[in-house]
Amino acid sequence: MEESGDVYDVYNINSPTSWEEHQHQKRDDHVDVDCLRRKIKFFFMNPCEKYHARGRKPWKLVLQFVKIVIVTTQLVSFGLSNQMVVTFKEENLLTFKHLFLKDFSDGDMDTYAVYRQADVYEHVRYIITQFGLLHNNTVGNHEYDKNGSAYTPLSLCHEFYRNGSIYSGTETIDIDAEVDTECLNIYPMSPLTQHDALQDFKLHFKRMLSVKVTFVLKAINVQTVQYREMPDCYDFTVLITFDNQVHSGRIKIDLDTDVSINECDNLKLSGVSPRKSYLTVVFDCLIIITCMSSVALCTRSVCKGIRLMLEYVHHSNKHCDREVPWSDKLEFVSGWYIMIIISDTLTIIGSILKIEIQTKVLTSYDVCSIFLGMGTMFVWIGVIRYMGYFRKYNILIVTLRTAFPNVIRFVCCAGIIYLSYLLCGWIVLGPYHEKFRSLDTGSECLFSLINGDDMFPTFKNMKQKSRLVWIFSRVYIYSFVSLFIYMILSLFITLITDTYYTIKQQQQSGAPTSELQKFLSECTDLPKSGVYRLDKNSCFLNCCISRCRKRHERLTSEA
Repeated sequence: MEESGDVYDVYNINSPTSWEEHQHQKRDDHVDVDCLRRKIKFFFMNPCEKYHARGRKPWKLVLQFVKIVIVTTQLVSFGLSNQMVVTFKEENLLTFKHLFLKDFSDGDMDTYAVYRQADVYEHVRYIITQFGLLHNNTVGNHEYDKNGSAYTPLSLCHEFYRNGSIYSGTETIDIDAEVDTECLNIYPMSPLTQHDALQDFKLHFKRMLSVKVTFVLKAINVQTVQYREMPDCYDFTVLITFDNQVHSGRIKIDLDTDVSINECDNLKLSGVSPRKSYLTVVFDCLIIITCMSSVALCTRSVCKGIRLMLEYVHHSNKHCDREVPWSDKLEFVSGWYIMIIISDTLTIIGSILKIEIQTKVLTSYDVCSIFLGMGTMFVWIGVIRYMGYFRKYNILIVTLRTAFPNVIRFVCCAGIIYLSYLLCGWIVLGPYHEKFRSLDTGSECLFSLINGDDMFPTFKNMKQKSRLVWIFSRVYIYSFVSLFIYMILSLFITLITDTYYTIKQQQQSGAPTSELQKFLSECTDLPKSGVYRLDKNSCFLNCCISRCRKRHERLTSEA
């Protein structure tokens, strides 16, 4: 009896304590779940709701709008400056074609060629003559390049197979594949006549690969003066090529330039100050600082979202005994923040390149344009994020996000069919149709046909040298147009349309569509309720106190 009584006494003493601990643990778990629910709901609030919830100024929102203004201003300024550079380059290229190419007229570059040996010598002599008469012919400010006190010469180079003999009549050929190069330098102010310069320069037409004429001319872009900007000095490396690699009896002639932009050494300009260039560099530095601040804020938000995702996953595994789907996990990683980080990175790189261009360290306008253009494009696309906070305007964003996985799968399947048509058209129609002569042009032609463009010229330009290939071309084009326009394109539009109507019905019903939304729907606290503020009544502070108290009690019980 004493033993049973002892057991009974122990039971009477310990059982209430266990029941109280169980209730206390249950109450703490409920507080933690409510706290987690409010933290996640606060994370998904828009800037205005966060301002009402905690009273904090939306500095990140203000920074994004300021960034839009200054980045767009930078892009417009760079675009206007780049426009003057491109105009100066293109007009100089056209000037050189008229100065150094015999009987050249606009639009003849694709068909500009020579067919006789005498014409090759005549065109080479014409180039050398025009090079020597540059000062008397040009209406621009072009000058010869100097290396120290001496002028840089014109270089005339002949590339040909080292040894060889070709007899088409007897179908005999004996060629050494090694290529030799012979060059001749001609100085612009030299008293040597062009006859003396070319008398020992012989062309081996049967073995000739190309003849290249290279020289450097200098010019100053003075059109920037009217905009109160410092002018730039240009070095144009002119390359004229007589291409005979095909050996078809037609030698194509092409003229191209390589441009180098330098800072002029001696500038004496009244009314123009370099201060504007310095202010532009300072403005670019301000943009770099702004974008770096934006990257830091967005990175912090991404890290905060990942931490909340881990807490939610832990809660679901512990209390609900279920795995969180990837669709709910990705809700915490905002694609908008990722896009803003990418756009800021592109803008920072583009601004650095722009500063180097402004200081004449680099001349890569094209690379800088790509970085600044893509950065500004993503910045403006990011504005749609703030439109998505309004239910009547976020239908586009939600539809694109929901339909994206299905669109990718659909495009992969359609792309296989597109690639099969492209390869077939290139190998069969390429020899008879100029639009299928290469994979690049063939792809452009097929993509135009999908959009209903250029159909009649595609049919018409097919050469009828082979009746079989001509009939195949008709079947090929008709089947491609019918398959892609009437079937694949219609299915693609239907896929987007069905997603749109599904999203619209879900918005009208207002019912939660995911486990995460169901979890958050139990929190009915409004942003202005005050429970989100970080004060003594704050849920976040109560959670910290509760966790500390539980840790202390656990350590006490273990001791």
